[in-house]
Amino acid sequence: MNILVTGSNGQLGSEIRQLSEAGKHVFFFTDVTELDITKPDAIDTFCKTNEIDVIVNCAAYTAVDKAEDEPEIALLINADAVEHLAKAAKANNAKLIHVSTDYVFDGNACVPYTTEHPTAPASVYGETKLKGEQAAHSILPGTVIIRTSWLYSTFGNNFVKTMIRLGNERDSLNVVFDQVGTPTYAADLAKAILEIIAQDCKVGGVFHFSNEGVCSWYDFAHSIMSKQGIDCQLSPVDSSGFPTKATRPKYSVMDKARIKESYGIIIPHWEDALDECLKTL
Repeated sequence: MNILVTGSNGQLGSEIRQLSEAGKHVFFFTDVTELDITKPDAIDTFCKTNEIDVIVNCAAYTAVDKAEDEPEIALLINADAVEHLAKAAKANNAKLIHVSTDYVFDGNACVPYTTEHPTAPASVYGETKLKGEQAAHSILPGTVIIRTSWLYSTFGNNFVKTMIRLGNERDSLNVVFDQVGTPTYAADLAKAILEIIAQDCKVGGVFHFSNEGVCSWYDFAHSIMSKQGIDCQLSPVDSSGFPTKATRPKYSVMDKARIKESYGIIIPHWEDALDECLKTL
């Protein structure tokens, strides 16, 4: 198959690129310089010229706080561009896999969010990502929408790398303990996406993917420091000590039953996934 991956310079796109080297498909890895997904004609021409069978949209406006000041730009990338991709996929008889976020929920739950749980974004970022989901589903009902959370990787900037750097630079750190969720190793999500492609995107709709288990940011940081043997004193603090422009979900644990049942995907525990990432780093 011919597979277009947008936003390919990010964490997830980079992991897909690395895994694709051992595969049999032809991949087209693009970022804004190779393909501007805010321009519908450019997408359509690209898909036609390269006979694209599957589009994997990893592109997004992810500056959560900045989105509060730039809602138009966030909407353009997180929603309008997704609409263009869905239309191009439909016109070219291609499948679409779109990556979304736990921020489509308000974070006030106390049990894992299922794919049927009502959405209620509490930020511009969450609102625009939800609009992207809705656009894709309305145009191409078979779209595979994958919501993920707390993404990290050996590529790019992320919480794991930041904790390692700060842990080596400082004697002590404050880390929030009242935001609970599950980290997602981008390599595991990339494998899941490639498995879905291998099964011809046979089941569409909304899916949730993160690693298994539950932790707070403090627990996550503690595990990183411990596994790396970094001697840095961590103190759990309330998120009110770190005021942000955009509201962060207090609880973003997601139920992964649907993706496991539909595609037979086995998901590692977040501690084991972290081990793998740190080994590679």
